[in-house]
Amino acid sequence: MKIRTTATDARIATTNGRHLVLIDIENLAATPSPTNRDLEMVKAAFMTVLPDFDTAQRIVACSHHAAATVAFAFPRARHLWRSGRDGADLALLDVLENERVGQRFGRVTLCSGDRIFAASAARLAGAGVDVTVVALKGHLSARLALAARNVVQLNLERRRVKRQAAPTVPPQVGMEGVGDVDPAI
Repeated sequence: MKIRTTATDARIATTNGRHLVLIDIENLAATPSPTNRDLEMVKAAFMTVLPDFDTAQRIVACSHHAAATVAFAFPRARHLWRSGRDGADLALLDVLENERVGQRFGRVTLCSGDRIFAASAARLAGAGVDVTVVALKGHLSARLALAARNVVQLNLERRRVKRQAAPTVPPQVGMEGVGDVDPAI
């Protein structure tokens, strides 16, 4: 696994105050059904760019399709499950808008590149909260990037196994069950 980052501040220093990490895991895994391998790769990237990832308060959102896999990968996080269009985004927005995040935390890290978070990130930054955005390279909203103090773009290289196509004509078995039989015979 290779992790490449481009950022305004590639390794975020720890500061005083509580740290909240909000994770739209399907966005960072780039799939609505992340595998254990996908989730481990994303977690390793978080630990690289967020030194206090293990001690920060974490909230992970996904659809019910990925709930079990995500819950086992992030056992100490608060889990939000909402399905449908932008379900995980809306669950995280509900936290940002209704749980006094700006009053309770000095730092907030939004792990998503979705534009839907731009207004909330700007409000938090305006209230003096140190806002960081972690997103996949090429999947970051310009408005969200402008709202954040720090931006980290991850280039997670995934090695996918290419499946070979099955042969169109299966080999035929000879009389003794060994070897191929020439169909011309």
